[in-house]
Amino acid sequence: MSDKSATQSDSIKVLIVDDHPLVRKGLQAILLSLDDMEVVGQAADGEEAVRECARTMPDVVLMDLVMPVMDGATATAAIRRRCPDTQVLALTSFTDEETIEGALRAGAIGYVLKNVSGEALAGAIRAARAGQSTLAQEAVQALMRVASGPYQPGSDLSTREREVLALLADGMRNAEIATRLYLSPSTVKTHVSRIMAKLNVSTRTEAAALAIRKHLI
Repeated sequence: MSDKSATQSDSIKVLIVDDHPLVRKGLQAILLSLDDMEVVGQAADGEEAVRECARTMPDVVLMDLVMPVMDGATATAAIRRRCPDTQVLALTSFTDEETIEGALRAGAIGYVLKNVSGEALAGAIRAARAGQSTLAQEAVQALMRVASGPYQPGSDLSTREREVLALLADGMRNAEIATRLYLSPSTVKTHVSRIMAKLNVSTRTEAAALAIRKHLI
């Protein structure tokens, strides 16, 4: 066997899952620059990820968590059931306890944020293949907050959610918030839904009032 063939057979097979084409393209470019990485497929939502995982049998899945059709945590659980030899590494921008706990309970071996460097991401993928966990510092802190009680409404809001809440309290609509924070309207809608769930309120007005009363913004 040639050295090239040996390298290919030893490479880490990675499946990229994200609903944003540019993110997938960027991740693929990073991984293709590494000698020990091989991108075996891509998926734009959780359902497609489960299908692609069964077809390509990757060593590691880079899993976005907030996606249409099927979310990342649900897809992670399905992949771990159907492809137990495949490890799932959550790759997301969300740092709230609910999302982190959901991903880890579903079977993700690690939790990495999208602002991670290419070198750190590669290290997390290699660790995942070896059965070792990698947790972003924000994820560790979130889990520590969960372990400490008692719960106070709003204590589990992420930095981004607090930014969205502050603009919501200023009377901005989702489209305006999206423009201000350079986010997509669907992402802002997800943030607002999570904020209202965490604050246990049913309207934007109640969320704004609680945020001011509890000094959350």
